[in-house]
Amino acid sequence: MKKIATIVCVLFICLSVFGIFGCGKKDEEVKVLKLAHGLDTTHPVHKAMVFMADRAQEKSAGRLRIDIYPSEQLGSERECIEQLQLGGLAMTKTSSSPLESFVPMMKVLGLPYIFRDSEHCWKVLLGPIGKELLAAGGSVGLKGLCFYDAGARSFYTRDRPINTPTDLRGMKIRVQKSNMAIKMIAAMGASATPIDWGELYTSLQQGVVDGAENNPPSFYTSMHYEICKYYILDEHTRVPDVLLISTKVWNELLPEFRNVLQEAADESVSYQRKLWAEKEKENLEAVAKARVKISRPDKRPFQDAVISMWEEFEGTEIGRLADRIKAVK
Repeated sequence: MKKIATIVCVLFICLSVFGIFGCGKKDEEVKVLKLAHGLDTTHPVHKAMVFMADRAQEKSAGRLRIDIYPSEQLGSERECIEQLQLGGLAMTKTSSSPLESFVPMMKVLGLPYIFRDSEHCWKVLLGPIGKELLAAGGSVGLKGLCFYDAGARSFYTRDRPINTPTDLRGMKIRVQKSNMAIKMIAAMGASATPIDWGELYTSLQQGVVDGAENNPPSFYTSMHYEICKYYILDEHTRVPDVLLISTKVWNELLPEFRNVLQEAADESVSYQRKLWAEKEKENLEAVAKARVKISRPDKRPFQDAVISMWEEFEGTEIGRLADRIKAVK
């Protein structure tokens, strides 16, 4: 009996060591972060975040998991940002435009025509100024991990083309909940109407607004081209998307997980930019096939119409930051 008891005891110890009774890793050893955003699952930015989540899991040997909730499942952009501040949500992706209300320095990215082109934009975002902007939300509980390419935003309308800012007069244009976007539309002569992204299709369909403004992949994946048959590539702004994490959540992460998450985010930027370039071209071709009339107006009249916005910020912190951005070669 003693021999049998000894053998059973040894077997129990061995089985416990090899995790058969413990079923491998304990649940508490796997850190799960919830990431919510408002985009469709076919959108290039969503795919980049899936790529990031996969890389984080690989790099952490399965100990860091990111669960993604797309299509405003957990709230609008603003609601998700507020949840980050409270620590109720770990991560979100937002456009830099609604982020202005929380991080005033982000307003500089909403200045029309601040970037000469995509190359200039990325030199800024990947350089010292970009790092400053990502860190600027620390005091309000928001840490930026990276920027994603959101291309250039342009107007699209239901039933008439826009060749100059004069054509916008009397029109209601949907904008993000951003003071800079509202000022820009007003400077061009239209009436800015802030509407959540998830409500925009219905608003266009019912004539609540006459048009909106966004990049080609968003115009396509949202299926707004089914209603809006004019796409005017005036490329007035290049406001990037920003991947945020709650500072409360960040500070509670193991240093190892912080490194893994930042590396995975950085890697996803390169992946997303390549995917974005492909999708932008592909989506423009797709909306053209859907009988959307695409035009490329002279940008000078649009630039002239928003000079007042630049003058407003002269001598301010935003104005000085804008001068630094323009100086980047």
